[in-house]
Amino acid sequence: MKIESQHVVSLTYDLYVNQEDGQEGLVESATQEQPLTFLYGAGQMLPRFEENLSTLSTGDSFDFKLSAEDAYGEYNDEAVANLPKEMFEGEGAELPEVGSILPLQDNQGNRFQGQVVSIAEDSVIVDLNHPMAGQELHFKGEIINVRPANPEELAHGHAHGPDGHHQH
Repeated sequence: MKIESQHVVSLTYDLYVNQEDGQEGLVESATQEQPLTFLYGAGQMLPRFEENLSTLSTGDSFDFKLSAEDAYGEYNDEAVANLPKEMFEGEGAELPEVGSILPLQDNQGNRFQGQVVSIAEDSVIVDLNHPMAGQELHFKGEIINVRPANPEELAHGHAHGPDGHHQH
């Protein structure tokens, strides 16, 4: 079956990015046993990712690259925040470790993540860039299933697994 809007797509993929030595390295995979399953056209995936799949059908393979601009954007040096240490103090609270990922929320209630890059005398410095910002993404994989979304999935705006049922 051909991929169309409001269809549920299940696929396998290997995601490669360029490592510091210039070689491509595998950073993420979805397997036959645990495929990536999503409602096509619902805005959950990167738009260019979906665009590259738009002509495919069940059983087709794909191999494409997304520039940083079409993926998670260029790395923004300005997107680094100094959070006051007081935010992390209080009963049972500990300072986060360098490298840890913090769930954050802005004043509008938007949720996002930041990675702790260093801890200064009075603040915790957090990088708010997406971990893959500035990276060209190289996807290789195969479409393993395409099916029309069921009414419940369309109402919820997301897929309920490869077979249309919630997995518990």
